[in-house]
Amino acid sequence: MIGWVPALLDGARITILLTVAAVSAGLVGSLFLALGKISNNKIINKICTAYIFFFRGTPLLMQLYFIYYGLPQISPYLTINNRFIAAFIAFGLNSAAYCAEIIRAAIQSIDKGQAEAAKALGMSYGQTMRLVIIPQSIRRLIPPVGNEFIMVLKDASLVSIIALTDITKATRSISSSTASALVYIPAMALYLVITAVFTYIFNRMEKKHSVYE
Repeated sequence: MIGWVPALLDGARITILLTVAAVSAGLVGSLFLALGKISNNKIINKICTAYIFFFRGTPLLMQLYFIYYGLPQISPYLTINNRFIAAFIAFGLNSAAYCAEIIRAAIQSIDKGQAEAAKALGMSYGQTMRLVIIPQSIRRLIPPVGNEFIMVLKDASLVSIIALTDITKATRSISSSTASALVYIPAMALYLVITAVFTYIFNRMEKKHSVYE
């Protein structure tokens, strides 16, 4: 069992790196999607709504499979040879759609009087969002974003279908080479440890910035 540790830890590194990178990129993109969905501009609104509907309405597994295997069949120029980059794109695009709904809900939960007061002070829509609404929304985002992060962390196991060596792929490889399914025990324990650590981090952040305090 000791011999399994290096491979599992290397897989854990890929899993954590992919999750952090994808959710971070997703949060950046989701801000624009959320603002676009609540925008009065009908074209922007429909584009953002369609994006969110598509990525929330189709399985992440299919999105990942299409980006890595499907795009090259459309055009050789769309080929993504780096498995990590392909996974990052798929998970980032998917996370952006889910985080967009989280941000939209947080923004719309802020009392409308805040926006009206900012308008009365002569602030533009952009200034109101940047200086008044979004800063207050951030405190409400921590719990749902934390949940999204944990979901992506567990969904990262899907990257094994494109042979990216995360925890799940490393576990399968060890199981095949040793003809033992016992490797799944430390693998699941590793997932639990990682999940517990990040859950603790987000819980601390939530308590520190709680909107209810």
